[in-house]
Amino acid sequence: MNVEPFTLERWFADHEHEADLMLAESGIRSLPAEQFDLDPGELDYVIPTNGDPEFRQRVADRYGRDADELLFTVGCQEANFLAFLSLLGAGDHAVVVTPTYQSLHAVPDAFADVTRVELEPPEWRLDPDAVAEAMTPDTRVVVVNNPNNPTGRYHPEETVRAVYEHAADRGVYLLCDEVYRGLAEEPVPPAASFGEYGVSTSSVTKAYGLAGLRFGWLCGPPEVTSAAWNWKDYTTISPPLVSQHVARQALDREDELLADSRALAARNRALVAEFLDEHGLEWHEPVGVNGFVTVPEGFAGGRSFCGRLVREESVVLAPGEAFGVPDRFRIGFGLRTERLEEGLSRVGAFLERHT
Repeated sequence: MNVEPFTLERWFADHEHEADLMLAESGIRSLPAEQFDLDPGELDYVIPTNGDPEFRQRVADRYGRDADELLFTVGCQEANFLAFLSLLGAGDHAVVVTPTYQSLHAVPDAFADVTRVELEPPEWRLDPDAVAEAMTPDTRVVVVNNPNNPTGRYHPEETVRAVYEHAADRGVYLLCDEVYRGLAEEPVPPAASFGEYGVSTSSVTKAYGLAGLRFGWLCGPPEVTSAAWNWKDYTTISPPLVSQHVARQALDREDELLADSRALAARNRALVAEFLDEHGLEWHEPVGVNGFVTVPEGFAGGRSFCGRLVREESVVLAPGEAFGVPDRFRIGFGLRTERLEEGLSRVGAFLERHT
């Protein structure tokens, strides 16, 4: 099994550490650890290793499912990885809606056949019929990221339900990465609540400001979660005890934390929208904290633009090539407002010199 290099993560590894400002982070600003009790007692494994049963049931309730239909994982990344290991094998086929976070197509492509259904700019609308046409008799899973990373497009409920119906009619699972769902003012119902073939993955990373916890979950039918738990025995065994302890506190304060996150996202989104308008750049106004922006004239593509920017202004943006769309770049605006304003000021100075 061969997996292609993770282009975005390698870009960050090359540039993030030395740069002054990170304008490509895809989550909301991180909360200070002092806001939480960090002492869970003895630093043992979580027992049972799929997560505390009471806490799993509490999270599963939001999907209308039982505790045994939910597995706690080390972030949403592991949840997706375990789902693919559970659903796909040699000779199987997946349909993946792109552009999206690279692991959602690169991991299944490492050991199964993948067909991509492309979202088209400027609206990045999802066409359920195109998904249906891409399915084959060997299709085992359809993969959607909603809200979408990098475009910020939030596919409406009727669209996602139509995709689910197309999949379920063929006995195919719909896997929906919903890690940004908490940042929507009016979240659509999660895929795992749609029925037998719905699978949802999420975490407390992007919307809650707790990226360092690396705490997520997979929710879906028992045959999927039990297979994923079996694979987890060979990866991280159990979720981190401290992370589960803090995540429980975060969900106790969920209304407060998400209200703060949404307010920050809205304030910063308005700042970025005004900046883009001033400089003649375009995006689809996003839900979440990611926007996919047109590359300014005079640059060969996103990598050229972002490379010169980080060298001259020490500001990191994400080139669209990391998502297969060379004429765009991703901006993340979930950081603290004063940092965003400083970053936009530097990008503005760069644009004045070069465009």
